Amino acid sequence: MSADNKEVVRRFNSEVIQNGNEAEFHALMAPDFVNHSAPPGMPNGPESMWNTFQNVLRPALSDLKVTIQDQIAEGDKVTTRKTISGVHSGTLMGIPATGRDVAISVIDIVRVEDGRYAEHWGLNTLSNVLAALSKA
Repeated sequence: MSADNKEVVRRFNSEVIQNGNEAEFHALMAPDFVNHSAPPGMPNGPESMWNTFQNVLRPALSDLKVTIQDQIAEGDKVTTRKTISGVHSGTLMGIPATGRDVAISVIDIVRVEDGRYAEHWGLNTLSNVLAALSKA
C-alpha cells in the first residue's frame, strides 16, 4: 500500500504540478480534501491547490520542473522532499519577471485515501525565493 501511495504522489507531482494536467488533478483529489498549509482565511479545499499551481506558479515559471529527492511512506501518509524549479519569466506574487532560474524547496506530507489526496501539510522556501528575486 505504501508503494501505491508513493506512486499517487509521484503522479500528482509530475502530471499536475509539472505538466498542469487538470484532468489528472481532479482524478487525484478527494472531494473533501483539506490543505492544512493554506494561508489563514483562504480556501483550503481542492481548488486551493489548483490555484497555487495553475494561477501562481505556472504563469510565473517557464520550464517548470518538479524533482523528487526523497519519499518516505508509512501507512496512509507520504512525505516528499522535492524542488520546484523554472525560469522566472512572468510575474510571481507581484514581482516582475527577472529571467533568473529559481528553485523552491518543498517538504510535504500527503495523506492518501483510496488513491487520492485526502490531506496535505507542507513547508516551502517560496518566501526566500521571493526575497531574492525582489533584490534582483
